[in-house]
Amino acid sequence: MNQPRYKIVFDGQLMPETTLETVKDNLARLFKSDAARIDSLFSGTPVALKRDLEEHEANQYLNALQKAGANVRKELDQSASLSLVPTEEESEAEPVDSARMNCPKCGHEQAKASECSACGIIIEKYLARQAQLAEAAPTQVADATGASPYAPPQANVAEALPEYSELKVFSVNGRIGRVRYLGWTMAMLLCSLPLMALFAGASAVSGTLGGLLLGIAVIAMIVISVFIGVQRLHDMGWSGWLWLLNFVPVVGSVFALLMLIIPGTQGVNRYGPPPPPNSTGVKVLAWLFLLVPIAGIVAAIALPAYQGYLG
Repeated sequence: MNQPRYKIVFDGQLMPETTLETVKDNLARLFKSDAARIDSLFSGTPVALKRDLEEHEANQYLNALQKAGANVRKELDQSASLSLVPTEEESEAEPVDSARMNCPKCGHEQAKASECSACGIIIEKYLARQAQLAEAAPTQVADATGASPYAPPQANVAEALPEYSELKVFSVNGRIGRVRYLGWTMAMLLCSLPLMALFAGASAVSGTLGGLLLGIAVIAMIVISVFIGVQRLHDMGWSGWLWLLNFVPVVGSVFALLMLIIPGTQGVNRYGPPPPPNSTGVKVLAWLFLLVPIAGIVAAIALPAYQGYLG
C-alpha cells in the first residue's frame, strides 16, 4: 500500500507575536522571490507551498515555515506539483488524467515519461536526490521557484555580537591587550602615590592608623591587579585562574613576563570580542611604565660613577 503524501498549505495567517512585514521578508528570503509574488500569498486564498511530501518531510517544512512566522498547515495530497498553485475545491475535485504528469522540478505538464521534455531531468533520479537532501537537512525548506528546493532559511534570529568588548577596570569579565595592561598598571601605581603620602602622614600621628591605611591600599592594589590580570589572560584565550601562578616562586616571574609578551587572540574568543583600539593616554602610560624602570637602572649605574668622579 502506498504511503500517504502531504502538502504544506498557507492562507495568509501569521504565527503569534509576529508582524506582517517581518513574515513577508522572511518568506522572500526563503523562496528567493520578489515582493509581488510573496504579497499574493496573503490574499486569503489557500496556497500550496510544497506538494507530494512524505510525512517526515512535511513536518520538516512545517517547522521551518512556522519559525519564519507563517502559520502553515499540513494536509493530505496525492499530486506531485512543486509550484505555488491555489488549492481550490474545484481543482481538487477534477479527475486526474492517469496518462499525464507534472515535472517535479519545473512543473511542466506532459505525458508520463521517465524524463522531462522541458528541463531534461531524469525524474526518478531527481526525486531520489530530493529525498537525500531532506534527510541531510531536516530544518531546510523548499524554494517556491524550483531553483533550490532545499534552500536554508535566511531569517536573522541570532543576536549580533559587538565589534569590541566593553572596557571595565573593576571586573574579571572582558579582555585587554598588552599595551592597555601596561597602561592600567602604571595608572594604578600613580594613583597609589597619594595613598603612600597619606600613609606617611598618618603614621606620624598614629602607627595603628598608618598601618590600617597601608593595609587598605595594599588590598585595593591586589584586587585591581587581579581584575586587569584576568582580563589580560582572557585576551590570550587563557583561564583567569592562571593568574594565581604569579604567587609561585620563579614560575611567577616567568609567567608575569609571558603576560607582557604573548599577543591576544585575533577576533572573538570564548571570553568575548577583542578589546577596542588603544587610546593615546593608554599608550603614554604604557611607555612610562617601561621607561621608569630603565631610568632607575641607568641612574643606579651612573650615580656611583659620577660620585667617584667628583671625589
